[in-house]
Amino acid sequence: MDKFTLCREESLLLIIDIQERLAPAMKYEDKVIKNTNVLVSTANEMDIPIVVTEQYPKGLGPTVPEINDELNDAQRFEKILFSACTDQVIKALNKEQRKKIIVVGMETHVCVFQTVRDLLELGYEVFVVCDGVSSRFEENHRNGLDLMKDMGAVISNTETILFDLLKKAGTPEFKVLSRLIK
Repeated sequence: MDKFTLCREESLLLIIDIQERLAPAMKYEDKVIKNTNVLVSTANEMDIPIVVTEQYPKGLGPTVPEINDELNDAQRFEKILFSACTDQVIKALNKEQRKKIIVVGMETHVCVFQTVRDLLELGYEVFVVCDGVSSRFEENHRNGLDLMKDMGAVISNTETILFDLLKKAGTPEFKVLSRLIK
């Protein structure tokens, strides 16, 4: 069951290409941004490292300000590969020594899919947040999720991930973070 269990000491949040000129074309833009922010707040509260990628920011712009403003000490990387597994990102992941990667981003069937495939190939355990990823078209979104599940990624959702990381109610963290999902 370890494959389906998250703990803060082993986890890292990877945000893939949620950018100003890309996000408006996505089917569930607002939901993805909201849920990504819930996970960013969770990561910040629990000292979980955050890595952010931006696909060709000259053309697609920076990370949307609604997320960017909350990123604190996140490591940021520009890329032109569709996969976020660039040499720089892999070096950053190796340095963090976290084996469980929580993935949000755009687009489900392109950059997220290729990144998850590469992370799995490298031996990481990958948790794809189904309500934190999106594509322009619903069928591409569903297909991307199906492919990643078939490859061995855990397909989860924002609330499941939040509560799995929290483990129990009544803590100061629970009081802060549970408000985010109401």
